[in-house]
Amino acid sequence: MKHFVLSLVMMIMGVVAHAQVVGKMFPAMEAESVEDKKVKLPDDVKGKYTLLGLAYSKKSEDELNSWFQPVFEKFIQKTTGLMSGFGYDVNVYFVPMFTGVNAAATGTAKRKAMKNIDPQLLPYILFYRGELKPYKEALDFEKKDIPYFFVLDETGKIVYATSGKFSTAKLDKVEEVIE
Repeated sequence: MKHFVLSLVMMIMGVVAHAQVVGKMFPAMEAESVEDKKVKLPDDVKGKYTLLGLAYSKKSEDELNSWFQPVFEKFIQKTTGLMSGFGYDVNVYFVPMFTGVNAAATGTAKRKAMKNIDPQLLPYILFYRGELKPYKEALDFEKKDIPYFFVLDETGKIVYATSGKFSTAKLDKVEEVIE
């Protein structure tokens, strides 16, 4: 019973933390693709809904990766045949964040991504190198071992936030918000 109550309290605290960022503008962030193309968030994605996944530790990056295939199939992959025309017009970016001493590893991470990640997914992966503190404060992400996801509206305002490993329920909620 004690474990259940503690789990419930932690879950409620997570929901409250996410609720605190909903309605705020996503803070300015400059990231780059594997080809070193600069992308300024949220400025470069304004005009349509955007799903961003952020991770700032090795463990959280592994959980971020659990979202790649389901998000690709749901929002990126073009549908053909009878289902063509039912796709989503949404920006999607997964952003591993390299901060502090780890910032030097960005180049290595890019090369590793080019070798190990499906080439169809590479355009949707951005690498951030810089300070973590402004994002931790603005986005309320304190647990370094989990990834954080934000749905931005057409203006760059956060309309939904979640965190952790992929689940169908989380993806369904993201889809509901985007629709």
